Amino acid sequence: MSVCRYFSAAVFCAAAVCSGTVSAQQAAPQGFLYGVGIGVNQEIYRGYSNRTIPLPILGYRGEKLSVYGPFISYKLLELGNISFSAKLAPRFAGFDQSDSSVFSGMAKRKDSLDGGIGVQLRQQDWLLEADTVFDLLGHSNGRESKLAVGYSYRLAAVVAEPKFGISYSDGKLVNYYYGVRENEASAERAAYKAGGTVNYNAGLSLSTPLFFGGMTRFGIEHHWYGSSISNSPLTDRDTGLSAFLSWSTFF
Repeated sequence: MSVCRYFSAAVFCAAAVCSGTVSAQQAAPQGFLYGVGIGVNQEIYRGYSNRTIPLPILGYRGEKLSVYGPFISYKLLELGNISFSAKLAPRFAGFDQSDSSVFSGMAKRKDSLDGGIGVQLRQQDWLLEADTVFDLLGHSNGRESKLAVGYSYRLAAVVAEPKFGISYSDGKLVNYYYGVRENEASAERAAYKAGGTVNYNAGLSLSTPLFFGGMTRFGIEHHWYGSSISNSPLTDRDTGLSAFLSWSTFF
């Protein structure tokens, strides 16, 4: 297995494909779509540098249901410019001993499936999003809550959307992926129990319909990780970059 931690890039790409910009979504077409994408993530685990991730896109956008590969959302309620949705998303965040020597002698940390509720508030070109998701498969039994604000504006045929976000991962989630159990400690790797932490991110995405009859999107995002993650003996940095490039069109 070689997935390790590419969750940030994969979700950033999926979020760009799913939500787009405020103005684009107000007149968003519906139906089945397909496309291709690629993501690059700067890893924070020791023994990793950058990881390139192919991102095939196959999905459906309807009035309430949106499906983009394994990312699913269903609009439960809409009150003016506020909407509430149920969400399902994979968490690609595991590792096993074959991924790096730093994990030698450690139990496998598994990918998981998150589910929860999201809220969106749209006000002209502004978008405020908040969601809370839980580990549905019981691997970490953890929870993560996010709050993000974005603004979209059009430059000729290009729509730009800067975005800033903050998230809180509880102790169960962080400790599962970044902690070291007592029976996993070694001379090179001390036992470590991680607590909950606050993380930050800021990014910019660009969208244009100019190429090949579909929508092309590019995005870059910078992440700042909390001390419970950066102090782990499994990591060697507290910041990282992720980027994606994707193209999609409707059938």
